[in-house]
Amino acid sequence: MNISFLLEDITRILQDGVVEGSLDQPITGIASLAQAQPGDLAFLGNRKYTPDVKTCRASVILLFHDYEGAPAPGQAFVRLENPSLGLARLCGAIEAMLWPKPQPGVHATAVIDESAEVDPTAWVGPYCVVGAGAKIGPGSNLESLVTVGREASVGAQCRISAHVSIGDYCEVGDRVRLHPGVVIGSDGFGFETNSGVHEKVPQIGNVVIENDVEIGANTTIDRARFSSTRIGEGSKLDNLVQIAHNVVIGKGCLIVAQAGISGSTTMEDFVIVAGQAGITGHLTLAKGSVIGAQAGLHSDTQPGAYYRGSPANTAALQHRIDILSKRLPELFKRVASLEKMTAG
Repeated sequence: MNISFLLEDITRILQDGVVEGSLDQPITGIASLAQAQPGDLAFLGNRKYTPDVKTCRASVILLFHDYEGAPAPGQAFVRLENPSLGLARLCGAIEAMLWPKPQPGVHATAVIDESAEVDPTAWVGPYCVVGAGAKIGPGSNLESLVTVGREASVGAQCRISAHVSIGDYCEVGDRVRLHPGVVIGSDGFGFETNSGVHEKVPQIGNVVIENDVEIGANTTIDRARFSSTRIGEGSKLDNLVQIAHNVVIGKGCLIVAQAGISGSTTMEDFVIVAGQAGITGHLTLAKGSVIGAQAGLHSDTQPGAYYRGSPANTAALQHRIDILSKRLPELFKRVASLEKMTAG
């Protein structure tokens, strides 16, 4: 990573930082508090690492406004309300430098149906395929080997990474980011068993991805049996997530890696589903509810409540169960002892 930022560049990007100390050299790297060297930038995002600030050798440290301490000679502190958010903004500027947008146009190896509409400010990369009647919006970037099906649409300022598949009739909103290998609009898993034969149920709906959604690598979102599978505005999905047919996800939801949402489940706004959780079908996850890692959810949730365990319970009940389960060996010994006494 070849970067170079002066202190004034950093404060401009961070927007709301308060600088303490001075710096006469550029920042050329980013490192943890414990590993940083002169020329690096470090940050205090988790308060448990506060003791590391005193011995940190970084030239610039992003930290909280209320940190009690002063920078060493030749070192600068930038005090922020949220140092982690500040680092994210800085990394966004670095990302734009490392992976700049290509010039608009269509690569010579791309295959664009004559009835498709590609905005002149978009980029369609090597070996992409854009089907009949499809639309690619202004400023969007399709990297290599992307497939956009017939009558599908990609909105404005989207970044569609390599090997993404957007199925027929599916809709992708504005400023959507799809990471490598994402599949939008694969068939929902639908079969009816008739005389011992699993007959396929055609999946004739689509998938709608609303604005400002980000979807991680190799995540799959099934098209609806009818109507739409929908991912709400501003929701973020991690890698290797499975969303089944006719699932409706609200605004601002977070779904972490290897979670699976079964068919026709509705997630209201700002629900969080942690890693490897499994959600059965036809449920309603109420606004703001949180499903813990590896939970197995089989019933509707209450607004703002936290659930964990498999089968999932409210966190308070599951905590009691966990404590009691550790006492089971002792309990069995006591029961066995009582049975012997009774038999004697």
